[in-house]
Amino acid sequence: MKKRTAGGLAETVKTLVYAIVIALFIRTFFYEPFNIPSASMVPTLLVGDYLFVSKFSYGYSRYSLPLGLPLWSGRVFFHEPNRGDVAVFRLPADPTIDYIKRVIGLPGDTIQVQHGVLYINGTAVTREQTEFCTDPDDPRSAAYQHYIETLPNGVRHCIVQLGEDRLFDNTPEFHVPAGHYFMMGDNRDNSADSRDPASGVGYVPAENLVGRAQFIFFSSNGYAEWWEAWKWPFSIRYNRLLHGVG
Repeated sequence: MKKRTAGGLAETVKTLVYAIVIALFIRTFFYEPFNIPSASMVPTLLVGDYLFVSKFSYGYSRYSLPLGLPLWSGRVFFHEPNRGDVAVFRLPADPTIDYIKRVIGLPGDTIQVQHGVLYINGTAVTREQTEFCTDPDDPRSAAYQHYIETLPNGVRHCIVQLGEDRLFDNTPEFHVPAGHYFMMGDNRDNSADSRDPASGVGYVPAENLVGRAQFIFFSSNGYAEWWEAWKWPFSIRYNRLLHGVG
């Protein structure tokens, strides 16, 4: 009996080790889960969204590894992000922190915002006022101005803003250096991003990219506490499950 118990324990430990290795392999090279802690990407992403980030979309850097181990510099199998991608990256000022924003400026671009309108390389980005970008969980939703913005490559996405002359609705020109990207939140008046030098974002180096946001696998409005099991079914945003991010 003792030998059989010891053998069963060894098999259990071995199975757990295999499971952990497989999970780390998938997380490092394929998909990593990520949750949304702030409203900076409203209405595209809501607080309480849980999504998968594809690690292979932009190739791999040290930040693809658990703990960001510095085993190499730069990127391998690099694929350039597309303008309009929603990307997770390590904050340049503190690479232990993950951020998620939209890729707006590519290397060599000139980016500026004037009266709330985005300009890319001197041309105003088209935007259309809409009523279809509301967030029912945000009490300020009625106060937002809602637009569908169309980037030069045809990517269309919702943005919201509270006005056209707030803190970062009028900026100087930003010239994106080689090997870097300019990131902005879709909630234009509530986003610490590349428009704000004090935010720690600035121009994001290619090495800091973690991956591209792919789809939401779970979403909760946060109205149920962890111990309120009877409320769980009513706090899930069922319409956002398996919803693509774009």
